[in-house]
Amino acid sequence: MRRPHPDAHPTPTIQVLERMFALIDVLASREEPISLKEIAEQTGLHPSTTHRILNDLTLGRFVDRPEPGSYRLGMRLLELGNLVKGRLDVRDAALAPMRDLHRLIQQPVNLSVRQGDEIVYIERTYSERSGMQVVRAIGGRAPLHLTSTGKLFLASDELPRVRAYATRTGLAGHTRNSITQLPALERELIRARQSGVAHDNEELEMGVRCMAAGIYDDQDKLVAGLSISAPADRLDDNWLPKLQHTAQEISAALGHTGSLARG
Repeated sequence: MRRPHPDAHPTPTIQVLERMFALIDVLASREEPISLKEIAEQTGLHPSTTHRILNDLTLGRFVDRPEPGSYRLGMRLLELGNLVKGRLDVRDAALAPMRDLHRLIQQPVNLSVRQGDEIVYIERTYSERSGMQVVRAIGGRAPLHLTSTGKLFLASDELPRVRAYATRTGLAGHTRNSITQLPALERELIRARQSGVAHDNEELEMGVRCMAAGIYDDQDKLVAGLSISAPADRLDDNWLPKLQHTAQEISAALGHTGSLARG
């Protein structure tokens, strides 16, 4: 039975993705650049289709074109791969210390990383006994200026970048406690920068307060935040040294040797 031509009956956006993955797989199989003709032959795609998809991938830096008519994998894949690797390393290093901290305080402990203008929750330890509904699931996102971990990331930025963030986002609020004015946010970030910790005072969700400490890698770069969430009337400042110690422990596992405090 004759096999249908790969370009026949194009519909699904998913088909475009399948073709894209096929092209990337071919490029990944060779160290040197590959000609358009050979890529088309190996994938079974028409050269014009191959060229069109490769051109889109080149615009996104997923593919490089070292010379006309030849292609290789691009630097964007390396950047994304390093990003994923860094997050996996952080999660692996954090999981056991997070569980230990949770056993001590019996409240949710969150691990978050920055992605653009938001934080993304990549791990969480909690129990039903914490007395607080877990709203932000793993993979959930929240604006930087409304979260304790997000404030740590903003505090690590230079002032022009903080102001650019404020312009982009408009500092939209979620509750009556949300910080929505730049001067107030700048004051908050100064305190976070000086102490190395940050707080969320019912700014993301009413009834929930958080405290966060930073996690740093071997290059002294802030790569994640470790936070404790609790009902507003139950968050205990005595947990802060435990939180900082746990963040330091995770940072040390990533090769960091300095102090967590940022003066």
